[in-house]
Amino acid sequence: MKQKLLLVAAIFFGLLAFVLTYQQIEHERNKVLGLTKDIAFVSFKRAMASGEEIKADDIERRDEKRIRRQELNEVLWAQSSSIIGRKLDVPVAKGHILQWSDLKPASTRKEGLTSIIPMGYRAVAIPVDNISSVAGLIRPGNHIDIIGTFRFPEMQGDRALDTLTLTLLQNVIVLAVGNNMGKAFTANETVQRSYSSVTLSLSPNEVEMIVFAAQKGKLTLSLRNYEETEIMRTLPSINFRYLEQNLKTYNLERDKKMHFNRD
Repeated sequence: MKQKLLLVAAIFFGLLAFVLTYQQIEHERNKVLGLTKDIAFVSFKRAMASGEEIKADDIERRDEKRIRRQELNEVLWAQSSSIIGRKLDVPVAKGHILQWSDLKPASTRKEGLTSIIPMGYRAVAIPVDNISSVAGLIRPGNHIDIIGTFRFPEMQGDRALDTLTLTLLQNVIVLAVGNNMGKAFTANETVQRSYSSVTLSLSPNEVEMIVFAAQKGKLTLSLRNYEETEIMRTLPSINFRYLEQNLKTYNLERDKKMHFNRD
């Protein structure tokens, strides 16, 4: 009888250990999945030889999971316009995800900045510092918003209105940072982040507005998620009076979003 009880106990604890182990594995699996995200890359529709020029018909979008914050050498689909016309340095197979290292160095005569400016747009460089360029983390192919802050000292009698901040343009494509037009950042990233200008793709009307704004105030760049292209149509202009009246509302909205994301 004692042996049967020991056998039953052994089976029970064995099953319990199995269940706990399975739950732990599932817990760790879900943690890992929670740290991953679908990212859109540039993939090839056909095999291509070294030296071939990449055309729009040669590439397609390919979604894969990657760990968030992981450093990537693959070319993102959002950067696809910057590699059209570039030549391959190595042969690639059909379905291969394009790496920056697969490309020949850009020639300033045939494959320079002019080759990646979309039709109807212009390239314009604006000055940035470490703060206004998101600590130097902006890269070619990123999408950004441009925020301007302006002072109006002639506003007599109401100091709450003498400074104004507003979003000037949304979802702007970065063509280059410094003289980097699309090379991936490598181990020497600290040096490569040291740039004092960012080159943007803007329409002729937008170029005039941004050049004027840069002369009259301070421009700050806000980095977007690579897949977020939404244009927000209700962004307010911010002065001190508006900030004072709406600060509590902003924090309540932020708290609500954080609870939603956790759930």
